[in-house]
Amino acid sequence: MRAGLVVILAFIAGCHSGGPSNSYFPLEGGHRWTYRVTTQGEDGITERETLVLRTLGSSSDEGLEGGPAWRRRSDSGVDYWLRADDTGIYRVASKSDLDDSPMPDKPRRFVLRAPFTTGTQWQASTTAYLLMRRNDFPREIRHEHPSIPMSYQIEAEDEAVEVPAGHYEHCLRVKGTAMLRLYADAVRGWRDMPLTSTEWYCRGVGLVRVQREEPAERLAYVTGGTRTLELESWQ
Repeated sequence: MRAGLVVILAFIAGCHSGGPSNSYFPLEGGHRWTYRVTTQGEDGITERETLVLRTLGSSSDEGLEGGPAWRRRSDSGVDYWLRADDTGIYRVASKSDLDDSPMPDKPRRFVLRAPFTTGTQWQASTTAYLLMRRNDFPREIRHEHPSIPMSYQIEAEDEAVEVPAGHYEHCLRVKGTAMLRLYADAVRGWRDMPLTSTEWYCRGVGLVRVQREEPAERLAYVTGGTRTLELESWQ
């Protein structure tokens, strides 16, 4: 379960100014977000755990191309470096405990593309977090398909969101959609499996909720599920 959280955060790590402002994803040092994570498998198993993200400020000591970047750390053992300019917020590198140095993102991977208004679109890579083989090992399909193109769009810019941390208004709702072609079984052959991610970003707070859906539609060889991240507290 913890490995899956490392993966999902690697693709969501991410406002516009990076300063102590009303940004949709604050980057300046000193912030801490605690998320409640609930995973519901189509096999009937529900798992719950907590995940913490911290911002460590801006640094130029890591040798990243292009100068300083804002550093964020997950308690799952992964650090992320991000920048913000008039094109949006984007990740430039990441590093796990197994890496000697930050691994650059080429090209830049947008978290939010400007302008932050309804209809703005972009594309970034994702993977399958929840789709699993029923019998094969390793079961995680992400090992077979580590990079899947996902199309994102800002669907709303005035959403109200209720999470354990409180009630937030005037939030962005971002929808990501992708398709993964998998072998279903001997009868149905190959099927296009939908991957859907819905994210809510609120001014001054950042990411408050994520809903990930990867249904397997009762396939014989594959099982899917849903995962929800909800903000419990932040500072």
